Amino acid sequence: MTQETASTISNQSMKYGERDIAEGELTTFPNPRIGRRYNIDISLPEFTCKCPFSGYPDFATIYITYLPDEKVVELKALKLYINSYRDKYISHEESANQILDDFVAACDPLEVNVKAHFSPRGNVHTVVEVNHRKDS
Repeated sequence: MTQETASTISNQSMKYGERDIAEGELTTFPNPRIGRRYNIDISLPEFTCKCPFSGYPDFATIYITYLPDEKVVELKALKLYINSYRDKYISHEESANQILDDFVAACDPLEVNVKAHFSPRGNVHTVVEVNHRKDS
């Protein structure tokens, strides 16, 4: 069996939501109010990933607050992007930083703050907050 055939069979056995997540990427649309400074606050309460050391699941709420410049993130694409972390082995710190990097690459906002508020596990509660400000 060729790799292409195996990939086709694998794609056919995937549920449509799994395909959407696997094919998803952050997309944007033009800011309808360029030049006006306004905040967009987004919360994503169902973030999951896996601990890179134990393999245990980690759960978090991701908060994104940003001041758009020329582009605004499309929310369904953001949801699928966040869902793509479900099976990734990634630390709390790296997940927050990677989300920030990908968001900046897609939207190029004036400012953005990403806060990853992880549910306690083993009596440890973690909040990772990262931010970016566009150079003037």
